[in-house]
Amino acid sequence: MSVRGWKNRIVQGLGVARTWLLAGVWIAPLAYVLWASFREPNVALSFDITSGWTFDNLRTVWKAAPFGLYYLNTAMLVLGLSAVQIVIGTLAAYAFARFEFPGKELLFFFILIQLMIFPEIMLLENFRIVSALGLYDTIPGIGIVSAASAFAIFLIRQAFRSVPKELVEAAEVEGASRLGILWKVYIPVTRSSIAAFALISISSHWNSFLWPLIITRSPEARPVTVGIARYLAPDTGLSITALSAGTVIVVGPLLVFFLIFQKKFMQSFVRSEIG
Repeated sequence: MSVRGWKNRIVQGLGVARTWLLAGVWIAPLAYVLWASFREPNVALSFDITSGWTFDNLRTVWKAAPFGLYYLNTAMLVLGLSAVQIVIGTLAAYAFARFEFPGKELLFFFILIQLMIFPEIMLLENFRIVSALGLYDTIPGIGIVSAASAFAIFLIRQAFRSVPKELVEAAEVEGASRLGILWKVYIPVTRSSIAAFALISISSHWNSFLWPLIITRSPEARPVTVGIARYLAPDTGLSITALSAGTVIVVGPLLVFFLIFQKKFMQSFVRSEIG
């Protein structure tokens, strides 16, 4: 093998080693959380795999609060909000990608500005508006402030702009309506981008904490992130194993969902050119 070949192999090997190192650093906290959640408190810091295993941590935390209700609230919030964001984002993106109207560029510019604004800046104003609408301490009150996603509009618009004009013209020749063209041409061609946004939206809103914490006060409206935080408050004096078990309760469904559909996840992100 030539010197250049050896250099290429060394560079590739270093790249692979760096990737594994970064992956190990990233996954180490999660791995320890999973480890500690199934260990007895007195051996949580021990790496002896022959003893100390238990499911009591998960059972204790689960029974300490109505997590079944919290999961139901979270599922309704995440699925409902993601569906609303996709519908509004698709319609808005279709308008920006397909039609010309006065103020189009300026309006899209203001939408892009929303991507640069931290949601925390709007907490007070959002609270006032949601309270005035009578939606305080409700699941719709949590989701209404995020119903229109600037990122969804931007991402889907970019995908729509890549749709071949020949397909649109063929649909028009066949007499398809504007909504028909959207449904039969744009959405099928760009479904990977829409699916990629749906995955991002579900993950983001499942893990949302600050706004739901502010706008809810009763278990009937709390998502699982707020419910587990109320139970795992620092003044409760819980052990590291209980804290780890609570974390598993929150992130467990997302992990299982990802492990089952990881291949489809990666395909959606690659095809939508997100990365």
